[in-house]
Amino acid sequence: MDAVITPHRSLSPRGFIVLISVLTAINACSAVFFLLLGAGPVPVFLGLDLVAVIVAFAMSNRAAARQERIQVTAAEVRVVRQSPGRDETTVWVSPTAFTRIALIGDGDGPGDLRLRLSDRELHVGRGLSGPERLAFAKALDAAIWRARSGDVQA
Repeated sequence: MDAVITPHRSLSPRGFIVLISVLTAINACSAVFFLLLGAGPVPVFLGLDLVAVIVAFAMSNRAAARQERIQVTAAEVRVVRQSPGRDETTVWVSPTAFTRIALIGDGDGPGDLRLRLSDRELHVGRGLSGPERLAFAKALDAAIWRARSGDVQA
């Protein structure tokens, strides 16, 4: 198994441009209205509001570029994380024979997916929704069992 997990963002780049254009138009109309009323400082705050929204979306898109790669072979389970502008970082390596999958639920769904080895554990699949995390946990568990049994297609 060789899976790459990236967080999902529902707003496309074109959607971002449309959203910022609409917010700019609304803020411009509001700024003109407040200027006509004599409230000069209000347009400054409307501009700061627009800048804050742009910065928040930029940070969200940067976070969406993070990747988590989980590889299962007959010898080991390896988790590699990569952030934009950084080299890959291997955060977990464990023997396949001793690696366990744990799904810690909070009562409202599958909860956290963790790899366990003795007293060590690592959260994986944080970029997945609850149902996706459950499906991935089943697939990962099956891949580990296939790798343990010596199935060459694991």
